[in-house]
Amino acid sequence: FSLFRGTVQHGLPLEIGDTFVYSLPQGIFPCSYIHLKNAHIKNKGQFETVIPTEDSVITEMTSTLRDWGAMWKRLYVKNEGDLFHRLWHVMNEILDLRRQVLVGHLTNDRMKDVKQHITARLDWGNEQLSLDLVPRREFSMVDPDEISVTELFKLMEHRHRKKETPVPASMHHLFVHVKSLMSSNLGEELEVFFHIYDGRENRPLSERFFVRLNKNGVPKSPEKTERQCTLFVDLGSSDLRKDVYIVVHIMRIGRMGAGEKKNLCSIQYRRPFGCAVVSIADLLTADSKDDHLLKVYACTTESEWYQIHENIMRKVNSRYNLSGSNTGLAVSLQLLHGDIEQLRREYMVLFTRGVSITKKLGFSDIIMPGEMRNDLYMTLEKGEFDKGGKSVARNVEITVYVLDIEGQVMKSYVAAGSGEPGGDEYHSFVLYHNNSPRWAEQIKLPIPVDRFRGSHVRFEFRHCSTKDKGEKKLFGYSFVHLMQEDGRTLPDGTHELIIHKCEENANLQDSSRYLKLPFSKANLPGNNQAVKGTKESFWITSFLCSTKLTQNGKDRHLSYTIVGLLQLSMDLLSSDRSLTSRYVTELFPLFFQVHIINLLQDSKFQHFKPVMDTYIESHFAGALSYRDLIKVLKWYVDRVIDAEHQDHIQQVLKATEYIFKYIIQSRRLFALATGGQSEEEFRCCIHELFMSIRFFLSQENKITSPCLFMSVYSQAVFLRTFPAVYGELLKIFTVREVAGFVRETLGSLPATTHAECPLEAVKLHCIAKTVESELYTNPESRCILLPVVLRLLQTHMQEQRDLVMCAHILTSMLSLIRKDDSVTTVTVVLLSLSLSLSLSLSLSLSLFPPPQGEFVACLLALLRQMSDKHYQQLLQAFTSKDDLRDFLLQIFTVFRILIRPEMFPKDWTVMRLVTNNVIITTVLYLSDALRKNFLNEKFDYKVWDSYFYLSVIFINQPCLQLESFSPSKRKRVLEKYGDMRVMMGCEIFSMWQNLGEHKLNFIPAMIGPFLEVTLVPQPDLRNVMIPIFHDMMDWEQRRSGNFKQVEAKLIDKLDSLMSEGKGDETYRELFNSIIPLFGPYPSLLKKIERETWRESGISLIATVTRLMERLLDYRDCMKLGEVDGKKIGCTVSLLNFYKTELNKEEMYIRYIHKLYELHLKAQNYTEASYTLLLYDELLEWSDRPLREFLNYPMQSEWQRKEYLHLTIVQNFDRGKCWENGIILCRELADQYESYYDYRNLSKMRMMEASLYDKIMDQQRLEPEFFRVGFYGKKFPFFLRNKEFVCRGHDYERLEAFQQRMLNEFPHAIAMQHVNQPDQTIYQAEAQYLQIYAVSPIPESQDVLQRDGVPDNIKSFYKVNHIWRFRYDRPFHKGTKDKENEFKSLWVERTTLTLVQSLPGISRWFEVEKRELVEVSPLENAIEVIENKNLQLRTLIAQCQSRQMQNINPLTMCLNGVIDAAVNGGLARYQEAFFVKDYVVNHPEDGEKIGRLRELMFEQAHILEYGLAVHEKFVPQDMRPLHKKLVDQFHVMKSSLGIQEFPAYVPRSSCRNSVPNIISPDGARVVARRSPLTYPAVNRYSSSSLSSQASNEVSNITGQSESSDEVFNILAVVNHIYIYISPLSSPLPPGSPQLQDKHKHSRENSCLSSRERPVSAIYPNPLDPAQRATPHQIGDTTLPRSDPNLSAPDKGKTCLIVLFVNSSSLPPFTPSPTECQSAGLVSNSPVLSGSYSSGISSMSRCSVSEASGTEATTGDHPAHQGPTMPNSVSSGSDELIRRENKTPPPYSVYERSNPRRPVHLPHSLSIPPSVDPPALPPKPHQLRTSSMKLVPASDPRRADGVPHVPRPRPLPRKVSQL
Repeated sequence: FSLFRGTVQHGLPLEIGDTFVYSLPQGIFPCSYIHLKNAHIKNKGQFETVIPTEDSVITEMTSTLRDWGAMWKRLYVKNEGDLFHRLWHVMNEILDLRRQVLVGHLTNDRMKDVKQHITARLDWGNEQLSLDLVPRREFSMVDPDEISVTELFKLMEHRHRKKETPVPASMHHLFVHVKSLMSSNLGEELEVFFHIYDGRENRPLSERFFVRLNKNGVPKSPEKTERQCTLFVDLGSSDLRKDVYIVVHIMRIGRMGAGEKKNLCSIQYRRPFGCAVVSIADLLTADSKDDHLLKVYACTTESEWYQIHENIMRKVNSRYNLSGSNTGLAVSLQLLHGDIEQLRREYMVLFTRGVSITKKLGFSDIIMPGEMRNDLYMTLEKGEFDKGGKSVARNVEITVYVLDIEGQVMKSYVAAGSGEPGGDEYHSFVLYHNNSPRWAEQIKLPIPVDRFRGSHVRFEFRHCSTKDKGEKKLFGYSFVHLMQEDGRTLPDGTHELIIHKCEENANLQDSSRYLKLPFSKANLPGNNQAVKGTKESFWITSFLCSTKLTQNGKDRHLSYTIVGLLQLSMDLLSSDRSLTSRYVTELFPLFFQVHIINLLQDSKFQHFKPVMDTYIESHFAGALSYRDLIKVLKWYVDRVIDAEHQDHIQQVLKATEYIFKYIIQSRRLFALATGGQSEEEFRCCIHELFMSIRFFLSQENKITSPCLFMSVYSQAVFLRTFPAVYGELLKIFTVREVAGFVRETLGSLPATTHAECPLEAVKLHCIAKTVESELYTNPESRCILLPVVLRLLQTHMQEQRDLVMCAHILTSMLSLIRKDDSVTTVTVVLLSLSLSLSLSLSLSLSLFPPPQGEFVACLLALLRQMSDKHYQQLLQAFTSKDDLRDFLLQIFTVFRILIRPEMFPKDWTVMRLVTNNVIITTVLYLSDALRKNFLNEKFDYKVWDSYFYLSVIFINQPCLQLESFSPSKRKRVLEKYGDMRVMMGCEIFSMWQNLGEHKLNFIPAMIGPFLEVTLVPQPDLRNVMIPIFHDMMDWEQRRSGNFKQVEAKLIDKLDSLMSEGKGDETYRELFNSIIPLFGPYPSLLKKIERETWRESGISLIATVTRLMERLLDYRDCMKLGEVDGKKIGCTVSLLNFYKTELNKEEMYIRYIHKLYELHLKAQNYTEASYTLLLYDELLEWSDRPLREFLNYPMQSEWQRKEYLHLTIVQNFDRGKCWENGIILCRELADQYESYYDYRNLSKMRMMEASLYDKIMDQQRLEPEFFRVGFYGKKFPFFLRNKEFVCRGHDYERLEAFQQRMLNEFPHAIAMQHVNQPDQTIYQAEAQYLQIYAVSPIPESQDVLQRDGVPDNIKSFYKVNHIWRFRYDRPFHKGTKDKENEFKSLWVERTTLTLVQSLPGISRWFEVEKRELVEVSPLENAIEVIENKNLQLRTLIAQCQSRQMQNINPLTMCLNGVIDAAVNGGLARYQEAFFVKDYVVNHPEDGEKIGRLRELMFEQAHILEYGLAVHEKFVPQDMRPLHKKLVDQFHVMKSSLGIQEFPAYVPRSSCRNSVPNIISPDGARVVARRSPLTYPAVNRYSSSSLSSQASNEVSNITGQSESSDEVFNILAVVNHIYIYISPLSSPLPPGSPQLQDKHKHSRENSCLSSRERPVSAIYPNPLDPAQRATPHQIGDTTLPRSDPNLSAPDKGKTCLIVLFVNSSSLPPFTPSPTECQSAGLVSNSPVLSGSYSSGISSMSRCSVSEASGTEATTGDHPAHQGPTMPNSVSSGSDELIRRENKTPPPYSVYERSNPRRPVHLPHSLSIPPSVDPPALPPKPHQLRTSSMKLVPASDPRRADGVPHVPRPRPLPRKVSQL
């Protein structure tokens, strides 16, 4: 967190830990808030940096922890719990270590350990978080500016290789912790022995670890952890292999037999129990301690015990078996790596708690100085014994004693293994009845060296009786001496010992009595054949591991050095200081040639070199020996050329280093003793020695001379050791003198040698050591050595030999050069020339391997050192333009390679930044040469193109995108290097301006690269680069008269670049901005406006801007996880843009398939079919070959179109849009038929038939449609301030859809009204959603109005191919009649026309036009009754044709209509429209009043017919209800004055499936339609009107005017009736009216949950007007009458009606299952409403037959009442739009099939029935157009103009894709 954010003027934001400098008076900050510490300022000025003068490790910890803190929180958000917790612990650990460092109380060693631990933790965290690798030197970060590039590279490479391939530890250790033995048959104490065993060589590798377990199987001493835990130390890397095992032997301590009963015998024996084996390779992959349960096996035969572990390893199952099913040894095993001291530091708890050390048999791979060891290991192998007079074999036990020279038993020197202290004696285990027992038991005898002489080991053999007494009887013994008389110890190996017979009472205490006897059969004299011939023997194996004792008597003292006793040899040499010079001269060749030098060269004894150095420095005293040593060495060197055998000479030359050490030390001692006498003599001797050496080295390799050929190897031996002499010579000679020696010596080497000569590699090795030596680091001597080093180096590089070593040498040389060093120009040029050849070869190969990587570092270091003067000299060195051109091309190519991401590892950001800094500096120097030498008439396109290409990829490389860095990292980079992208961008702009007319050479090639640069989110860079596009357009306009190439390239590249994630909203605004960009340069648009071609230029800018809008939206949407409407809508917008505005066919097709994949992922199969149909329509049935494109193979156009057809049909089938699939099946069938492909034709016909079956047999759900408005500037461009109609998912209703939209747009605000928003909403910086449901207006009215067509077929045409949608909002006009609201209830009807029909390529389409009309109360009443009549007809027909399996829907509908009519429902219509006042005041409505009367009369007739049908099918338990309905129907007729019905004349033009038994000669029926001209699909629930309105006028029960008077005026039928909805709780007449303040809630409640306005869905809890009243019940609600309220979500007509007393009969509500099985649509009133409602039951209809066709007659003028159109487009404009601007057809209905027309399905006949009376025929379907304005573009014109179909654009010819 920030303590101070610095938001005030001159404020400095500060965080905890920040360091700053202030010059204000003391006391400005509270003392508790700050800590004063020293600091220094770097880069003083505007960009200065304050660096605290503290330990760099502390500074790094502070900055790193800050970066980790932010990333650590993000880990929690990403749910990476494991790394989150691990990082948390590491951060706490670093904080604790940081406190320790800050306190400063640590010792130097401890501080070093803490810093090492800190850096290890920092590196671990950086690696886990994918942060940069930090270059360090001695735990501190290095500044790249303070070291050379080559040194930085070495540091980075060292750390990288350490991280990638950690240096394998040479020492390994095995930690073992014994926990318990689990077994069901325990009861005796156990002994467990562990050891490491080599299965390949069948020998143990370590001594044994011994653990005692009690009778419960747990360690006997749990408090002593060292007796449970051990560490097997000093395992080599060769020991970690699969055939090395951990072997466990378990012994029980008890009776002889495990199953013997307990007796009085107290003697116990060690008996075999079991064995376990585990491979050590199984532990290599374990990171921590693993608990293992080892299976314990027992021997099948006890005599095989000695090799049971080998049998288990070889899996010889016949010789062992499981000791028990539940027997297992629980141990913890872990492999540790590193030396023992490192383990003590890292695992301090382990060693503090206590752990025993189990040593390896023999010395470890590395012997450390001072290591002392003296261990003798004996293995009791086997024995051969006779029966001893017994009938059975003996039970032999061996007791082992160690006795000293005096015959006394040595206490505690017999150990069974580590873990337990040694004892005085050791008892072997007993094998039952075995005279040839094999034990293979190992014991350890750690006898001191001083007690080794004269000691021996005695083995006593006893027979163990199994009788009750359990006696152990001694019957023999053996012994062995540990050291011979000559001082040699017992040799390693197997020894056969003699068994001496004795009795139990034999006195063995006096060892002198038997020591004179022979002990081994191998040492018996020849005359003692009796003892040799005896069969009884005992075998042991001994192995001595000692640093003091030897088993070889020859050359005894020197043999000590062979086993590692170098310290002893040094003591010998230093102890006798009186040695004469002659003795020393003779002694040194002996020591150096044969032993000491050879041993020191062995890696096993490398740690003894410091011992030798210490001896020379501190103990050597031969002050006169240097003369003889020089002479001896010169003598050997002079003999090299002539000697045939040079082995001894090479041994001397190999010891040259230490010979010079002795020479120099002897001379120093002599000079110190004599005051510097004989100095000149000494120098002459050294000069003569080096002259001999130079002569010896100058001899060339000649194959003809064997001596010279052998001398080459001697030269190689000397050169290997020669660099080690430099340091010794510097102790006496000056730097320049030593440098002269080295220069002359190396210069004497032969220049020309064979490539296969071994001397070549040695020469380079010698040069490498020279460059790394102390002599070369001195600048004074470096100038002397550099020429000869470069000469030898250049020779190898030119011949391309040993490039790895050459690169290593160059790296070391350049590491010493600093920027401020006075390096001569000759040196730099010489280095550059030496590098040029190698770079041209190495950089063309792989990049990061060692030679190339080091060469790269050398090149960068060299370029970094070069100044202006050096660059001038380098460029002037080129004699011709071609050489300069080649150099520039080469170096630009090298730079492009260096910029590649794979050049360096991912986390080498420091190295990349240094590389980029060197590159941009060099490019700035070379760009001047490019301008001077390759411009104007000398223009060279290739060089300029290479330059621009390098500049573009330089700017776009990931490591320079500072926006992706953390704030702290970005700050560090800017402080050190600045933004190098801007620097390079300015250079590009400058170079581009210099091109002049040559710019045309880069148009359009450089449009894409420059566009990519401008997409980098750096404002300054964009300001510089965008004006370049003006130049491109201008020059292209001059050349071609247009800039179509610029436009095409710009658009193509823009799509690919922005799809890669480049570009942002700021770039779009900047591209279209008129604000000046960079300095004096105006904006792109401003510059274009000044040109003569400004119109086309501005058009291009506008087009590109709109494309960027859509591409940005598309990219943002694609970032989301799941497929939603935004992704699909955005893809549709982009697809249409490419098609209509850009005419980019290939991009158009690509986005078609992207949209198709989105639909498939979202399971929008119908939309996927329409999408793929767009591509299908671009193809033709031709044989034109098409190339491979997207996922399509190379094929003909016919084959691809066939494949598309089949895919589309499959998706139409999955989307249950079978009618569309049938059309495509027919088209494919025609093609198959034309090619006589009857096989596929048959398949296609069967597929078509299956689709027909699915139409008739499977249920389809009718989707809901919703109008969605997106308002506000925060929406994407393709949605912003637009309205759409969306096709909902299956079962999705308004509430679910609204919630889905809010989830897709979580920041959106749901608008609480349906009124059109004002400009404030349009321009708001927010997101507003306006959602309500709308009703579709079907196009195929002839299918919907045809009799007998099954509902399965009609349901498709109701909701498919829909262009227009309707939404109705009720309101009151004029004075509202409180007694009868129907008099002033109007409906505002909004019709929305889409740009494409639904369904289509998207689930939503934009609204193209809005039309508003007002429906009068009378017209509304006509439509309500007409819809109810059609609903009754539909239910009756379904019941008659037995499509309805359950009669409940018809029962409930009849009950709702009849019951409401009996209680006076239709009387409200009679009161409103059949009164004299209304007829007189509205003479133009006479025909409409007559139409209303006809509909009422028709309804009564339909009810009578419906009751007759109902009586036929009603079940027995519902007969009382039917009787009640019949009685109520008669009451209804009598109340309305209807006694009988006239006969109806059936319409000849309509196929009526119901038989008409009424005479055709009856009274005339006026066959008129409702005057409504909108064919609506009214799918409201049957309870869409509420009882709220009836509360206001429920006291009105009579008619205001007599019906006879009205009938006389109208000359129509007798009575008019209305239906009134029954209430669940009837209201009495005269109930008080609701107050006005409750109107809002009352009128909102009139809509169902699918019909309410948004305010009803989101009520205001504080508004009492919106509180629910007891009458707001479900779907029985009334519409709003307030015109200011939001319109309902579905465009349906709604009536305000009155409710009176309800019937006592409760309503019958069918189950959804029954309704669906009856073939009813899901949204019909039969499904959703209550059939007990009266007027509400007939107020809406679920089908569109009530509306009929929308064609109007010319007999009646259109209604001239007030209308509210919302569209300014005229009819003609609409027609033109559909003809010219309609995008490609998305509907399958617009496809034209030239071979087979599409016919509508035939109507189906209903089986005739003569039982019920005839249903009156439907009235004529024509209507007048008195209600609305019909646009000229409407297909159903009212003016008689023939219908003009929507034009279908001709399919464009697809390019050869």
